[in-house]
Amino acid sequence: MYSSSGDSNGYHQDNKQQLGMSQRDRVRRARAKSRDGYGEEQKVTPCTEFDKAYFNSYAHVGIHEEMIKDHVRTNTYRDAIFHHQSLIEGKVVVDVGCGTGILSIFCAQAGAKRVYAVDASDIAVQANEVVKANNLSDKVIVLHGRVEDVEIDEEVDVIISEWMGYMLLYESMLGSVITARDRWLKHGGLILPSNATLYMAPVTHPDRYRESIEFWRNVYGIDMSAMLPLAKQCAFEEPSVETISGENVLTWPHVVKHVDCYTITIDELESVTTTYKFRSMMRAPFHGFAFWFDVEFGGPAASPINPRAPVLPTAPSNNSPMDGSQRKKRTNPNEALVLSTAPEDPPTHWQQTLIYFYDPIDVEQDQLIEGSATLTQSKENRRFMNINLRYCSGGRSFVKESVMR
Repeated sequence: MYSSSGDSNGYHQDNKQQLGMSQRDRVRRARAKSRDGYGEEQKVTPCTEFDKAYFNSYAHVGIHEEMIKDHVRTNTYRDAIFHHQSLIEGKVVVDVGCGTGILSIFCAQAGAKRVYAVDASDIAVQANEVVKANNLSDKVIVLHGRVEDVEIDEEVDVIISEWMGYMLLYESMLGSVITARDRWLKHGGLILPSNATLYMAPVTHPDRYRESIEFWRNVYGIDMSAMLPLAKQCAFEEPSVETISGENVLTWPHVVKHVDCYTITIDELESVTTTYKFRSMMRAPFHGFAFWFDVEFGGPAASPINPRAPVLPTAPSNNSPMDGSQRKKRTNPNEALVLSTAPEDPPTHWQQTLIYFYDPIDVEQDQLIEGSATLTQSKENRRFMNINLRYCSGGRSFVKESVMR
């Protein structure tokens, strides 16, 4: 995965010579401690065997093909880059987790002076070839290594990254964006996306339950209901990534976590807890909770860079309407673009993440559903997520725990 040649970007010496001496001197392997962009030393997160396995999973072309073919994702990123072209043209950009290099190339096309495309996966080798094939080696420098380990000998004006995982925080890649911000971003610089919001809502999904569970009650005329406990465990023990529609959602969504990419800290990502109160908008079987997210591509003026400033609460009230069209569309060209993975919006490769109960709960219209949700990085592997759901409805209390691996 990592080059043993000692070169800063994981490539052989003849590749480095093509970059030219001035650019070669700009990039090299990080020392044991990295320089913080605000003048303080920053603790470097060690690279574990789990991290290496995670990076290796991104060396396969299939995952990049899926992401690039997600037109909602890719077109929104490209639109955001050109929407902010005045802040990118002639500036220095870091692409955190560059993959095939497509976002780095978009930035170069938007007039960036220089783009550092950083990726710890071996896909960086192909990214370098893509850059050369598009005659952009003078602008895009591919660095094969972790953001925590490589060093860039200049401050940068822009950070761009497609860091979002399922349920927004799965895979914990946001920590690498925070590290890049604290090491290199100039005061007043731009981060794309600038904000993210994770939502949750109760859902009903009788078709899914019927297909996975009720099927066993009568199989070709044979009573196989003895299979039901195992079927429920296999179908619903872990979170399920699938696409639902707005018709499956029982209430207005609740904000689990709002992320301001200019101010959030790595420590905040270790555990997220929220309490909620919902009122069902219909009579239906309550099968579980769905999670989805939005990210916003706002400018730096809306979120001045000050990592030490307190983060003010921005979540709307639990019962406030959140119409998908209002969140997604801009009323004027100066408003931020939004990439939404909500059930009522065009589908993306993130889909929605569902936590199903083993048995549904029948709820009436206006019935209260309340409880708490805690999302915690696994101590075994910080890229895994432990999920604890506590919920009460109709005088009964329940707990559902699961792990997203």
